[in-house]
Amino acid sequence: MKKLLALMLAACMVISLAACSSSSSSDTTAAADETTEAAAETTGDEETTAAADESQAAEATGDYRIAMITDYGDITDQSFNQTTYEACKAFCDENGLEFTYYKPDGDSTAERVAMVEKAADEGYNVIVMPGYAFGETIVETAETYSDITFIALDVAQSDLGDDYVLPSNVYCAVYQEELSGYMAGYAAVKMGYTHLGFLGGMAVPAVERYGYGFIQGVDAAATELGTEITVEYVYGNQFYGDSDITAYMDNWYQTLGVEVVFACGGGIYTSAAEAAAKVDGKVIGVDTDQQAIIDGSYGEGMTVTSAMKGLAATVNTMLAEVVAGNFASYGGQVDTLGLVSGDDPESNYVQIPLESTVWTDDFTQDDYLDLVSKMYSGEITVSNSTDAMPEVSATTVNEYGNIK
Repeated sequence: MKKLLALMLAACMVISLAACSSSSSSDTTAAADETTEAAAETTGDEETTAAADESQAAEATGDYRIAMITDYGDITDQSFNQTTYEACKAFCDENGLEFTYYKPDGDSTAERVAMVEKAADEGYNVIVMPGYAFGETIVETAETYSDITFIALDVAQSDLGDDYVLPSNVYCAVYQEELSGYMAGYAAVKMGYTHLGFLGGMAVPAVERYGYGFIQGVDAAATELGTEITVEYVYGNQFYGDSDITAYMDNWYQTLGVEVVFACGGGIYTSAAEAAAKVDGKVIGVDTDQQAIIDGSYGEGMTVTSAMKGLAATVNTMLAEVVAGNFASYGGQVDTLGLVSGDDPESNYVQIPLESTVWTDDFTQDDYLDLVSKMYSGEITVSNSTDAMPEVSATTVNEYGNIK
């Protein structure tokens, strides 16, 4: 009996130990399984969240379809339209956005409005418009297409109407052209030119600011040098060159002895350059750095400098803000863009080019940097008034009105 009892107790202990071991192993396995499942769920959640974020970001970017409408020129005008087109296209290519452009059939508000309507019908929800001619177009379309974001370059309040309240889906940028006009005029006189010309496109505010700034810069440099300067001043009354305007420029260069002409107004530079090429004359470009196109087509070294404004910089900034969801901070505003730095001239919205300007011993890059610094600090001031030709003290300005 004692042996039997001992055997039974031993068996019970073995069974008990086995049961305990089984229970512990089961609990451990279950806990491990639960931990693994939890980790898998956490990893899955993180991957799902990341994927969702990426999807939402891609979807948000993909929601923007960008269109540009030309004013009455083409995207090969080597000026306003081309610069805007190239900036829009480069931004959209880099950011994977759909982009196209529209060219109106003619030069009228109705034809520009038709392009806005076409862009809207085809699903474009951001429209970039370069030039003052879009003022009436904005008034007629912006509120109708309140779901479209409009970015207008060089459209001032006066182009919209003094009483017009800009809606929140429109942003307009205008530029202090008088500042870059001043820089170009000042530089030309410092370089040694004494007989200059200004050939404007049409006498609209932007062109007038360029011209009157140019005269102020010329006179400031002439006063510093103690030199008498002559400026011939005329408008072509159109934004393209033709045989009549070329003949007028021939007279300036060949008969009057003009040395350099500031050709200010879209494609009108072609007439100045054609005439200059016959007598080794010089030209000043406008809006963008026109050295490559003018020198490339009419003669190496023809372009003295260019009075520029930051069209491409404005396009890049505003499209980036739209895609980032920040347009509300800009909508409903007409911003005037000019100097933003006294130390870095290339960051300014108005400037002359550092690379292509024909610097001389009498006007170096350092001289230009000093000029920008003084303009930025307010030591040099430039009037933006277009009410009348600026008063001068060392310059004779011969005004001729319109050629045509």
